[in-house]
Amino acid sequence: MRKLSSRLTGAALAVALVVVPMAAVAQTPAPAQASRPEPLRVTFNDAVALAMKNNPSVEQAVQDILRAQALLNQATALTRPVIAGSVTATFLNQGQSLNGAVTTAQNQVAGTIAVSLPLVAPVQWALRVQSADSKHVVELAAVDVRKQVAVSTAQACLSVMALRRVLEANERAREVAQAHYEFARQLQEAGAGSRLNQLRAQQSLSSDESLVELSRSELYLAQEALGILLALDGPADVIDEPTLEVPASIDAAMAAMASMRTDLRLLSSREHALTRIVSDSWKEWLPSVSGLFQPQVLQPATLFQPQFSWRAQIVASIPIFDFGYRGARKAERQVNLNEIRITEGAATRQARSEVRTAQEAVQAAERALEFARAGADQAHEVVEIVNVSFRAGASTNIEVIDAQRVARDADTAVAVAENGVRQARLNLLVALGLFPRN
Repeated sequence: MRKLSSRLTGAALAVALVVVPMAAVAQTPAPAQASRPEPLRVTFNDAVALAMKNNPSVEQAVQDILRAQALLNQATALTRPVIAGSVTATFLNQGQSLNGAVTTAQNQVAGTIAVSLPLVAPVQWALRVQSADSKHVVELAAVDVRKQVAVSTAQACLSVMALRRVLEANERAREVAQAHYEFARQLQEAGAGSRLNQLRAQQSLSSDESLVELSRSELYLAQEALGILLALDGPADVIDEPTLEVPASIDAAMAAMASMRTDLRLLSSREHALTRIVSDSWKEWLPSVSGLFQPQVLQPATLFQPQFSWRAQIVASIPIFDFGYRGARKAERQVNLNEIRITEGAATRQARSEVRTAQEAVQAAERALEFARAGADQAHEVVEIVNVSFRAGASTNIEVIDAQRVARDADTAVAVAENGVRQARLNLLVALGLFPRN
């Protein structure tokens, strides 16, 4: 009997130690939340368009295009005439003369204008065309960057939407738990309930309150991440449901995938540019011819130097032997071309695999969503039945709490399944090159 009494006393102390802190926590006011900026509310399409316009990565890609244009202008300038002028003043300690004619002036100024023009410049001409190819590659790279920013923004928008669904599910569960707690408290005050049932209901409410706060915090973090993608100084929120329509004919979309996917177009343009560089390697063996016209004005004129004179030159340069330098350059260019072709082939196979896996993921996600919604409807119906049964005294408090937990989990599962469908459809559109549309 003493052992049993001591066990009961220990259990009572343990219950007291647990109950008292819980009551203290329940009565302690929650700390004041830090003021959060109001998120910018945008539609899904507006968020994608805004990110494609203002994201720093897109702005950097625009600068790369300007740099490529500057390099093209430089290569073009090398094939155009060049005009340069110079003025030379010469001062001697004394001049020279012969029979009264000045042979060397003591003070003399000479003005010269030199006009040079590449007449035959195969290397410079090839570099200009290659620079134009490089600019085209950079432009496609900028398009690919805009596409990647759009996809990241779309995924961030879907994350915000999914976390908002989870928050709403937790808030609904909290409302149900609050109503159950109020009913249990009223029964206990009226003498028809028990302290244990009230504590169980209060514990369920506290758990739901915790989940609501965590969900709200996660939602805010996702909104901040979306704001960063939109180049905003604050969070952003999505106010509508995106329209992610999957094409009716996947085979037709796959046939046009090479012209729709920006990454494949970029690899194709790089392969084209490197092919031209390799094919232009033979031009380095061709002769180059340049012309020079140089008029000169001299003041004062001398016996051997007239006041005005000019000269014209044609200079031809022919490469003969370079110890294999040009051959090694061509071999390096061929290796670069082979590498980009290997990469392009692997990327094409990867793209087709992405389409197949995304298509399968869409079908699986849609089936999972149907089951999740059916399970959520059934769970809420169970909650209603158990609540009515509990009020009638036919079920226990534990059954009510368990039904509420299952319903909350079912609502969360629906939110996750809805996000899975949206993500799968987005991945399929991205794999086909149909997102973004512009």
